[in-house]
Amino acid sequence: MQNRITADIAAFRLPRYAQIPEVGLYLEQVVRYINARLAPLGEPELTGSMVSNYVKQKLVPAPQKKLYTAEHLARLLFIAVVKPVVPLEGLRLMFSIQEECYPLQTAYDYFCDEFENMLGAAFGVAPAVEGLGETESDAKDFLRSTISATVNKVCLQKEYPRPSRGYSLRLSAMITVQNRRTCSGPFIAMS
Repeated sequence: MQNRITADIAAFRLPRYAQIPEVGLYLEQVVRYINARLAPLGEPELTGSMVSNYVKQKLVPAPQKKLYTAEHLARLLFIAVVKPVVPLEGLRLMFSIQEECYPLQTAYDYFCDEFENMLGAAFGVAPAVEGLGETESDAKDFLRSTISATVNKVCLQKEYPRPSRGYSLRLSAMITVQNRRTCSGPFIAMS
C-alpha cells in the first residue's frame, strides 16, 4: 500500500498553464478533467454543482456560451487542490492578491512548481528543489503557507487513511489552525 502511495505521489504532476486545453470544455468535461488530474491526492472529487457555486461566488468567471477555457481550468485546479484548507473568503483574498501581483499564467505555474516540490519532499520521493520557496514576497509566502497546509493534510490522510470520525474532525481543525498561522514549510518530516 505504501509503495503505491509513494509511486502515485512520485508520478503526480499538475498540468502547466500551457498544457491546459484552451479549447472550451463543457461543465461535465471540466469536472472529469480536473478529477482525473487530482485523483492521486485522494481528496473528494469536484462536482458540477461545486463549479457552479464557484462561478456564482465569482471565484471563477462565468463560462462563455457554457464553455470553460484555460483560465477557468487553472483557477478550478487551484481551488480543487487547496479547498480542503482554505475557506471561500480565503480563496477570494488569494485571487485578489494574485491579480494585483502576477498574471494568472505566471501565478498558476508557480503554484504548480511549489506544490509538486513540497509534495515530493514531504513524501520523500524527490528532494526539495533549490530556489523554490526562497523569495521575500508576502504574496508568495502566503501561497507557500497554503500549499504547506494542503500538503500536510494530504500526507496525514495518506499515512492514516481511515481515522475515526472524532480523529478526522480534530485533524481537520489542526490543519486549519496550521494554515492560519502562516508558517513556512511542511511540519511533517517524512523520511
